[in-house]
Amino acid sequence: MTIDPHTPTCEGFDPHSRPVADRLPRGSCDTHFHLFGPYKSYPLQPKRGYTPPEASLDDYRRMCAVTGIERAVLVQPSIYGADVSQLLDVLRSNRDWLRGIAVIDEDISDARLDELDQAGVRGFRLNYALGGGMPLDRAHALGARVKRLGWHVPMMFDLSTQPAFYEEWKDFPVPIVVDHLGLMPVMHGVQASGFQGLLRLLREGRAYVKLSGVNRISARPYPHEDVLPFVRALVAAHPEHLLWGSDWPHPMVQPMPNDGDIANLIARWMPEKALREQVLVSNPATLYGFTPT
Repeated sequence: MTIDPHTPTCEGFDPHSRPVADRLPRGSCDTHFHLFGPYKSYPLQPKRGYTPPEASLDDYRRMCAVTGIERAVLVQPSIYGADVSQLLDVLRSNRDWLRGIAVIDEDISDARLDELDQAGVRGFRLNYALGGGMPLDRAHALGARVKRLGWHVPMMFDLSTQPAFYEEWKDFPVPIVVDHLGLMPVMHGVQASGFQGLLRLLREGRAYVKLSGVNRISARPYPHEDVLPFVRALVAAHPEHLLWGSDWPHPMVQPMPNDGDIANLIARWMPEKALREQVLVSNPATLYGFTPT
């Protein structure tokens, strides 16, 4: 792989996940992880926001074995653009426990959408944080096209830059799924208009939120206590539409977290066993079409 000297490189993941104090419930789903490489088979696009070291499915499964993750959703990273070859190859070989989120072009054919759906893709991603989004009217049009498939649209952006978030997304034709609690630095506070708009969409059942990437928004070291008010606000709004994600292998994050530590945050945030079962098992099973445990 040729590394562009102008593209930032990433630190590799911690391969030694610490044990989880409260093992995750049976059927727990990680709704946000990426794979990188092997680059000989799946080269990165030349224009990209970062260059990560390889992170394989075998690496990820070793982490899952320690933490208790049994199901997962592979999210196509921005560094592959709209090339879904890696995503499809992995999904087709792991249909029993994996689903996927693709990055697609607006001119994609219905036949290609059907092919992705049959492989286990359950939505397309809009990454506004790294320039992978599209104008709202065009996003609407693409969302309307995938409605027949029962898909949803995960999206990533900093809610502090979205004061009209509710008004802009309230009429989207399919459910939206907001990554990383809205990726808004905690300094803006729970009362920030963008986050309040997200809470309103959540209460109305128009959005899902991933409890993931907290180290991306926290101003404090682990266990990131300053994120807790945001988690509590989301739980109070509509726990039936909350999901959890590891964000493995944590691209563009420093310091690099340990995945056992990240999994241990779940019990801190949600002491109630029934709530953990709902967020980790029931909610993703419904949204991604997993067989109930």
